[in-house]
Amino acid sequence: MADDTHGWTAAPGAAERARSVLAAAWSCAVTAEGTREELVGAHGVTDDGGVLLQVPEDSVLLAAAICAPRGEPSAVLEFADVAPVPVRDRVRARLWLAGWFSVRDGHLAFRPTRVVLRQRSGALVVDAGEFAAAAPDPLAAAEARLLTHLADCHADAVERLTRLVDPDSLHGAVRVRPLAVDRHGLTLRIERVRSGGDVRLPFHTPADDVSQLTERLHVLLAQASAASCPRPLQRQRADGDR
Repeated sequence: MADDTHGWTAAPGAAERARSVLAAAWSCAVTAEGTREELVGAHGVTDDGGVLLQVPEDSVLLAAAICAPRGEPSAVLEFADVAPVPVRDRVRARLWLAGWFSVRDGHLAFRPTRVVLRQRSGALVVDAGEFAAAAPDPLAAAEARLLTHLADCHADAVERLTRLVDPDSLHGAVRVRPLAVDRHGLTLRIERVRSGGDVRLPFHTPADDVSQLTERLHVLLAQASAASCPRPLQRQRADGDR
């Protein structure tokens, strides 16, 4: 899917984005000592970006951590950031953490020493110190609920927001869906028959909680209401909203 390059401003930094992926992820894949395990709902996150894993007593990972020299086997954890609203190419980003395991109170404690974030724009190596010091986006935990509600209950609002999009980005559009939201702005996925792209609608100022996000969206909708309707969508509706 080709990227549109319009309006990508006021976006979170790489360390904040990586911490947001980690904060919102429900599952992870762990590779250690030649073994790969898929874990669902089995991890927690510490304030400095460490990961605590709950694994069965007979887990190969736990045995490797106990038996390894110094009790710290090397490992790689992978997290996928999946869009909550159904769209093409639903994986928005992947996060890889390489580091060391130790056993703590029956849990596996993971300390990352290398952080790689891959988004559609490419892969970035995130400084481990910046990753540890960063905080996840304050809307990360609520994003799935917010986007699903916007897509399912306010499709008219999503269409109205397309009035803020460069008409060139809407040429040939067959569907526009909310893809992501963070404290800095809302991202729309524009789908065409064989391609598509993403467009960023930045907020006038960051939103630190859901109530502030509501106000920021109302500002965008007011701006959209004052804008003229893009011609590509006018033609789309005239053709039967294909």
